[in-house]
This record gives sequence, C-alpha cells and structure tokens, in this order.
Amino acid sequence: MSEVVHTVNRMKATHDSGQTVDPADGAPGWTRVIGVFDLETTGVDVACDRIVTAHVGLLDASGSVILSRDWIADPGVEIPESAAALHGVTTERARAVGEPADEVVEQTVDVLRSLLDAGIPVVAYNAAYDFSLLAHEAIRHGVTPLRDPSPVIDPLVIDKSCDRYRRGKRTLAAVAEHYAVRLDDPHQASADAVAAGRLAQALAGRFAGLLPARAEELHTRQIAWARAQAASLTEYFLRIGRLDPDERLDGGWPVR
Repeated sequence: MSEVVHTVNRMKATHDSGQTVDPADGAPGWTRVIGVFDLETTGVDVACDRIVTAHVGLLDASGSVILSRDWIADPGVEIPESAAALHGVTTERARAVGEPADEVVEQTVDVLRSLLDAGIPVVAYNAAYDFSLLAHEAIRHGVTPLRDPSPVIDPLVIDKSCDRYRRGKRTLAAVAEHYAVRLDDPHQASADAVAAGRLAQALAGRFAGLLPARAEELHTRQIAWARAQAASLTEYFLRIGRLDPDERLDGGWPVR
C-alpha cells in the first residue's frame, strides 16, 4: 500500500502543474497520469455477484504502465463455469491461490481511494458496473465503500455521447478496435483496465473540442450523459417489448 501512495504523490508532484491542457500536444491535462481499474467477477449482478480478480494501475501520458497491482480473490462462492470460461479463474483455482475476499475488497478500495484523494482520475470501462459491484462487496465485508468516487472517466459513456449514432457493438473490445487501441487479452482485469485507460486517452485526443479539459467537469458531464443514455435505451427496450411498461433502466453513474 505504501508503494501506491508514494508513487501517487510522486506523480502528482511531477505532473500536476494546474494546467488544464498540455501545451505540448493539446491533450487535456488529466491525461498525463491516470488510474485504471477493472474487475472480473462471478456474474453481472452488481448487488449479488462477487469479485474474482481486480486490477488497479497507473498510466503515464503515453499510456505506459508505471504502477500496477493485481488481486485474485477467493469469493467464498462457486464461480459459474460461464464466468470462469471468460476470465479463466475456476472455483478450484480461486480457493487454492486466492486471498480472502474481504482483504481483496479492502485493499482495492484503499488503493482507489488513494488515487482519487490525490486528484488522479480513475478510468473504468462501464464504470457503473465495476464501482457498483465494488460498493456492494465493500458493504458485504464491512469495508467503508467509495460512496461518491470522483473524478472517474468512463470511455463507454464518452464514446456513446460523442459518437452517438455509430452502428455496432460498444463492448470494450469493439470500441478499442474502432479507436485502434490494443487489447491483448480480453476479460483479464489487467489487460482490460490498461486498454480502457489508453482508450480514454485516445478519446480525449479525438474529441478534444467536445470534451471539457478538466477531469472534474468531465466527471459531472458523464453523470448527465449516463442518465440520458439509460433513458434512451429504456425507450428503445419499451418500444421493442424487452421491458415492462413500468420498468426503467438505472442511469446512476458511477455508482448505482
């Protein structure tokens, strides 16, 4: 934990000049050092499913990894075969080499809190999933959750806002390919987290004229964008009969 705090403080001292735009390349100042975060889990229900692997890291302005931390947890429940087929961690492996779930949750929350407290934005693709599941896990294990993490950068929300009418899937793999961002090992927490960070930097460059330069303002914009996107998808699902008339998708972001 001390390595993380030391590195965060060093990077802040080096990079945080108060500038919102880097005069060297016109990129927003927040792209010079970013945190990245991803979870692989037992399923897709943020309230009930559990963490299997987690990654938190730091990238520099070029997208190079300057700090990384990985965890594998014993979630205390069976890992479904469908989930293990994606991330490669079976129940047997998690029980053999995983750390206790409460320790993984506490450490992950602590590292993320250190980054956010230092003002370093944390990138997570489909952030409402990862941060919401982490919050539920924290409560489950008696850990103080990140109740209002900020600033968070979500390439999924940004891409859907800036290129709303593009056809095709919006999975991390598909969006990374669209913006020529390399994703070597999908559904591995470290690979997904790093690709999401580089994608955020690519989006910041591509849509510099549409996005606010400060991470804090971008965070606030994404709250509204995520809500609008959920409302639009709700209308579509109602129209094609995938939702009951009284159902609505939750547009809360980055924690729902």
